[in-house]
Amino acid sequence: MQKNQLFQRYGPGVIMASSCVGGSHIIASTQAGAYYGWQLAGLIVLVNLLKYPFFRLAFDYSILNQKNLLQGYAECGRFYLILFFLFNLFATLVNIAGGTLLSAVLLGMMLPVDWSLSWLNTLIIFSFIILLWGKQYQKLDRVSKWIMLILTLITVLALGMAWGQPEHKLPETFSEPSPWVWAAVPFLVALMGWMPAPMELSVSSSFWVVEKVRLSPDYRHQYRRDFHVSYAMTIVLALMFMALGAWVQYGQHTEPLSGGKFVGQFLNLYAQSMGEWTRLPMTFMALMCIYGTTIVAVDGYSRGNHQAFILLTQQKSDPASEAKHLRYWTLAALLGAWLVMQFFNNAIGKMIPFAMTASFVSAPVFAWLTWHLHGQCGKQSVWILALAVLGWVYLVAMVGLYFFS
Repeated sequence: MQKNQLFQRYGPGVIMASSCVGGSHIIASTQAGAYYGWQLAGLIVLVNLLKYPFFRLAFDYSILNQKNLLQGYAECGRFYLILFFLFNLFATLVNIAGGTLLSAVLLGMMLPVDWSLSWLNTLIIFSFIILLWGKQYQKLDRVSKWIMLILTLITVLALGMAWGQPEHKLPETFSEPSPWVWAAVPFLVALMGWMPAPMELSVSSSFWVVEKVRLSPDYRHQYRRDFHVSYAMTIVLALMFMALGAWVQYGQHTEPLSGGKFVGQFLNLYAQSMGEWTRLPMTFMALMCIYGTTIVAVDGYSRGNHQAFILLTQQKSDPASEAKHLRYWTLAALLGAWLVMQFFNNAIGKMIPFAMTASFVSAPVFAWLTWHLHGQCGKQSVWILALAVLGWVYLVAMVGLYFFS
């Protein structure tokens, strides 16, 4: 009973953490360690701190006002809703399709039979439907907790395997690269822009907070613990992935992990360094990362599309009809992603970077909108407000660096 009660204390924060631990951790953090060793550890922590106020304000706003951030944005003007809706529709198709495709590739690597990628994509899509159909939030809450638990355990196991390997000696000709040069700016922008997650995740988090309070009113008294523990978990996991890259690959020739080939490159990187026997657990870890991020994206993007449509059309609905309509939006998102994979499979590799860029560039806008609502988030500490200002300046500066690098 006590275990179940402890499990119930957590919810939206864990779902948010599950969404964070995806490409930004498994690729960007690993690359940071592989390229620069431990030099970027402080930067990873700093970036998470600079984004902390905006995710925190999203939780505070939803708890105090019993409204999601999108409803708050609507009060700022209809233009922001339309902008969000258009961007969210595009991101829905591209990001869910990309996450599903990568999950299917990883699943295919683990199966003893050779299934076509098309069938594996379809299998992943159906797994989302089965896991989310009916009582969608409750199921997402349960699945996310198990995914984070398994992911944490398998990551610790991977760290143990890397720690147990003989320390590789740096080549005599090796010259320690510096990340503090202009040529490294594109990589730093990618690392910082997506650490721990795109800023629009704060909108999705507010949906989950409202739903959690509706189902468990006591959550309003313990939401801060859920948020802080989960946010800290994303930072720790980012550092763990960076440690994997530093221990296994730093000082060796490392090809950039990019494009649709990154899954195979990532697994080969560890299998060649630690032994072929590590391929299966590393594949499973990667699958947990990508699958967990994608199933959360399915729910978050679907809720965003649904809520934006309701606010734009000024419809009134009760919880029962909202749950039914959310299922329709979820099915539409999955069907659209499936069609993208079927007919534009070769273009997904180009579409994902475009969606990432659009999300990255829009981050200061979402941060500013959230900051605009801070007066409705209860009394905040001076350091939180100061950190939010620094965070917004940082996001604007990153966008500037991106365009001029």
